[in-house]
Amino acid sequence: MRPHILVVEDEKHLGVGIKYNLEAENYRVTLVEDGATALRMVNNNGDSIDLIVLDLMLPGLSGYTVCETIRDAGVTTPVLMLSARTLAEDRTRGFDVGANQYMSKPFELDELLSRIKNLLQIGRTKTTPTKAAKTTRTIVELDFGNISVNFETHEATVSDQPVRMTPKELKLLKYFAEHQDRVISRNELLTEVWDLPGNIQTRAVDQFIARLRKIIEPDTTTPVHLLTIRDAGYRFIQQPSVAEIAEEKIELETTATEEDEQTGPREES
Repeated sequence: MRPHILVVEDEKHLGVGIKYNLEAENYRVTLVEDGATALRMVNNNGDSIDLIVLDLMLPGLSGYTVCETIRDAGVTTPVLMLSARTLAEDRTRGFDVGANQYMSKPFELDELLSRIKNLLQIGRTKTTPTKAAKTTRTIVELDFGNISVNFETHEATVSDQPVRMTPKELKLLKYFAEHQDRVISRNELLTEVWDLPGNIQTRAVDQFIARLRKIIEPDTTTPVHLLTIRDAGYRFIQQPSVAEIAEEKIELETTATEEDEQTGPREES
């Protein structure tokens, strides 16, 4: 059966062009022009849709809202978000609400087709991902270092000064706190925090780890609470020991040395 792609684009000439080229590649395409219609399509025909190409600026409901709504409903269909916006915060917000990939307009047709092919390969594994064994421990409040967080009221302070954390940042920190001292893979974070298949290609985890470190780490260049475990994932330590801090410093220095060796000697100017 031909893959079914839902294209949500309010610029008629662009939407028709995308539909024409996708049909030429033997895809089955449904084109809608607003977010509300897209949500109805997903609600009524979600099982038959293999991929959603979603414009960001739509009449009524934005692409952000559409994507967040379907993710909240448990829909894991891959989403390729299109936007004329090119700022990093726009891409970050797109990944935050659950987009798998983000393309800036204007774009090359060959790149669009390549990304769609990649996402469809991911989307073929629509079976429910295996959940990691969940701990019975539930954390409402967390205090470590100079950080204090209440996950129910969404309040956080650093050195007794209030800081703003997004719901996704709080959810990520809560998951780490409830599984502290255990190495957690990127795949597990995508499955448990983003409710997405763990094998999708996205920078969302890396971006949110960096954002979280800016809030909770005294020095982001030498993290002591949220550690990177090379080729394995991340580990959260609420009260790091001197030995663990030294170990992380060695790890960072080793990585930097390896990168220098791969780069090779620099020529003198």
